Amino acid sequence: MNTKLINFIVKKYLKFDNKNPFISISALLAFIGVAVGVMVLIVTMAIMNGTQKEFENKLFTMNYPLSIYAKTPLGVNQELLKNLENKFPQMQFSPYISSQAIIQNGDSMNGGILFGVDSQKEALINSIYKKSLPKTKLKKYDLIVGAGIKDELYLNLNNKVTIYFTSINPTGFSMMPKMKRFTFKGSFESGLHAYDKAYMYTSIEALQTILKKPKNIYDGIHIYTTKPFEDIKNIQKSIPQLEVGVIGWWEQNGNFFSAMQMEKKALFIVLMLIILIASLNIISSLLMTVMSRRKEIALLLSMGASKKEIKSIFLRLGNILGIGGIIFGIALGFGGIFLLDNFNIISLPADVYGTSKLPLDLNLIDFISIIVGAVIIVFLSSFYPAYKATKIDVLDVLRNE
Repeated sequence: MNTKLINFIVKKYLKFDNKNPFISISALLAFIGVAVGVMVLIVTMAIMNGTQKEFENKLFTMNYPLSIYAKTPLGVNQELLKNLENKFPQMQFSPYISSQAIIQNGDSMNGGILFGVDSQKEALINSIYKKSLPKTKLKKYDLIVGAGIKDELYLNLNNKVTIYFTSINPTGFSMMPKMKRFTFKGSFESGLHAYDKAYMYTSIEALQTILKKPKNIYDGIHIYTTKPFEDIKNIQKSIPQLEVGVIGWWEQNGNFFSAMQMEKKALFIVLMLIILIASLNIISSLLMTVMSRRKEIALLLSMGASKKEIKSIFLRLGNILGIGGIIFGIALGFGGIFLLDNFNIISLPADVYGTSKLPLDLNLIDFISIIVGAVIIVFLSSFYPAYKATKIDVLDVLRNE
């Protein structure tokens, strides 16, 4: 194969064609189209991954990596807690009691979930709760609530609030809901509006007293581990299966993340169509080049150039346009990510998305998928015009043209 001839012809065809400017313009549009398609895919996948990771981090904290729950009234107890702490010293355990409750301050009321926790143990596994703790030690009936509850009830530090429980307390001839006065000591902001408007924390002793629960019995145990997918299997082997169960944060939010993954795949396919449409310009540009260069191709074939060399010329021409566009698109994509990451160009409502800054995280697998998909489309787009160039009838062209 004559490489010098191929390179010479390719360089010639890449130059602006004054006689047929539309061919050069079409080639330029194909280059820009591929570049824009790759850029949009890179930025979009980075946003999708960043958003998923941001929600995952928030849910990971508020839902805990692993949670043990009771299947029987006496399932989760002090003995089980101590056994797990001794067997898995690398994990952190926080027992809890929970109850549906209504909090009232003046004329304002709000419903939510009240967790009774061991303040020291909870602080070790919940960074958001830890930040909300006051400098002084919490007392038995002190209360920490989400920022949404604090704002809705206009709470100030050391305000006395009334909490109504779903449990019924018999009084004479009537039944009254249990209620207790608590002291507001702080608030937390998780970044997720649903949790900030519903979650409240107090001491585990307070709920044990109000709900009349034994001191060594809990509703469940929250567990922190850096390897939840592996450790859930170890925990399952170490607990009485009939009395308690264990669940991971991904199981509690499986539908949410499945929907995000489905949306990501659909978006990838749709945006890949941008590159596919741009590749049509490559096909049209190369076909027009083949038609306008019929005489030159026929002369080359008659002078001894092989069909393989003619095919290589147009394959290389199409690949230069397409791969050049891909490289330029990569540069534009990373430039876009840099701008979005370092400058507040797009501001998000924090109460909806959990963050005011646009989260970006380009996954290596997604990046490779974009490049591989774009290269395949570009190569296939170049193949047909190159094949068409080899089918020119040399005698017919030389006789008539």
